[in-house]
Parts: sequence; structure tokens; C-alpha cells
Amino acid sequence: MYKKTVGVIFAIIFMLASFSVEAKVIVKYGHVGPPIHPQHHGAVAFAKYVNEKTAGAIEVQVFPLGQLGGERSMCEQVQGGTLQMTAATAGVLANFVPKIGIIELPFIYPERDTAYSVLDDKEVKERFAKYCDAKGFVFIGYTENEFRDLTNSKRPIKKPEDLKGLKIRVLESPMMIDTFKALGANPTPLPFPEIYNALQQKVIDGQDNPIYTSILMKFTEVNKFATITNHILTECPTVVNKAFWNSLTPDQRKIFREAADVQIKVNRDGNAKNRLVALEKAKAQNVDVHILTAKEREAFKKAVEPVLKKYSAVYGADWFDFYLKKIDFYLKKK
Repeated sequence: MYKKTVGVIFAIIFMLASFSVEAKVIVKYGHVGPPIHPQHHGAVAFAKYVNEKTAGAIEVQVFPLGQLGGERSMCEQVQGGTLQMTAATAGVLANFVPKIGIIELPFIYPERDTAYSVLDDKEVKERFAKYCDAKGFVFIGYTENEFRDLTNSKRPIKKPEDLKGLKIRVLESPMMIDTFKALGANPTPLPFPEIYNALQQKVIDGQDNPIYTSILMKFTEVNKFATITNHILTECPTVVNKAFWNSLTPDQRKIFREAADVQIKVNRDGNAKNRLVALEKAKAQNVDVHILTAKEREAFKKAVEPVLKKYSAVYGADWFDFYLKKIDFYLKKK
């Protein structure tokens, strides 16, 4: 009798343990940012929030630096359901959700605060969610790289003509390719993790990333010319597989959205701190840093006007005008 009772108790314990293991949901979250970048810090904050608020029922595991593949590959994985979520550059995600590429049109934001106001606008976010939903993604928020700048190994860049013929690594984004063609460069799409070796081996002459990212990734070891252009704001929408999202309870979905708000705050706050030290670090590495003057910036804006015209047609006049009017609205509110 005693042995039978003990056996029943062990069976119950085993069943409870098995149920506990089965009940725990593992969520893999991939991105290409380096572990020391605020983008990753934001993703980790996202994971911590979800893990804590669900009391461990959902464990979000974050994989930085392209461990799960390049951005395009991770978008494909999320769309196909083999990866639960990713934060991918808007220009890359635009290969799947074309209209979300509007975030990264060149030289459209007058400054950072206006850009953030537009991105956080309720109507704008609702549109992004609608466009993503149609392609099997659930849009829940952003991570951020930063405003993009230029580095290269050949010469200072002060006007569009200075870019003529330079092989510049760009994201796997049609709009990015078009932008650098308009500026006279030879755009070369490459996944982020391949940039350093390509620069070192002279496969490319330069690349465009925020100056702080270029320092973190040691691109400035092999590129001694930098131009602070702030030409494109690289936001990385956070998207979740639609089938996985539908498997969550309403409360769990609420937690994910709250976590996305925590994520972007941590990310932006970290970027703000890094901007204060980025230029000093570049100069300490003997990088020739040039900050575009207002007049020089106007020349670049004029050079990319054909790109804006083209993508007005690509996105549709309604969406294009809606988005640019939002920029104008928040600029006038300042």
C-alpha cells in the first residue's frame, strides 16, 4: 500500500513537472544590432518585461548580431512562422511590406524630435499595423539604430559629387539603393555582419551607419573619413508572427505592447547618451569628421528629389502625402 501511494505521488509530481515545462512558451527574438548597442539593450528590456509580467509563462530569448540570420532572412522566418519575432530595418522589411519603407525616405525629417512625434503618432502606427497585418506580420513597436552617417576610406564627403564612383555598402533595400545611385555612388547591398571584412578587404570603400555604430563595430579602424549627414533615420519595426500572436491571450498581447513601449524608451535614451560621446571618440581615433553645413545639406536634399518623386508613386500619393503632412504638422508644433 505504501509503495503504491508513493508511486502515485511521484506520478503526480512528474505530470505536474511535465505540464509546467509544456506550459512555458519560448519566444525567439532576433535582430542584427551588436550586444553593446542600445538597440539590443532595448530588446533585452522587452524580454525582461514580458518574462516578469507573465511570471515566467513566456520567456523571450534575444539573439543579437544576426545570430539567427540577416534581417531579410529573419523577416522571412517570422513571416513563415519559424521565428516568433524580429526587429528589422524598415528598408529591409519594406521588401515584404512596401509601404513601411516610407520611414526611411532620405532627408525628410528636419530633426529628431519631429521624427519621433511622427513615428509615435497613433494614426501613423495604426497604418503601419494595417500594412503589416496584410503580409502576415503584427507590428507592435520599434527599436532604433539612429540617423545614418557616412564613412569611407577614400576622401572627405562634403557634396554629392564627392560620392561619385565610391562603392558604398547599403542595406538590402531598394530605396537605399536608389538614394545612393542618386548621390552618384555605387551602392553595394551586404548584410550588416559582413561590413567590417568587406571594408578591410577593399570590397567596398565605405558604408552608411550612425557614427556611434561605426565606432562600436570598428568600421572607423579602416575608414578614416566620416561625414555627419543624418540622411536617413533607421528605425527597426518590431514585428511578430501573426499565427503566434493569435495564440496569445488578450492580456499577453497587452504585455507585449507595453514591453515594446519600454523597449523604445530604453533604446532612444541610450542613443541620446551615446550621441554626446560619438564625435569625441571618432576624433580620438584620428577620423576626419565633417559635419554638413545647412547649405551642404540642401545640396544633398536636392540630389535625392528624384527618389522622393519615385517613392511617392510607389507608396501612393495618399500615404506619401499623409506621412509628409504629419512631419509638417509636428514641426509646426515645436
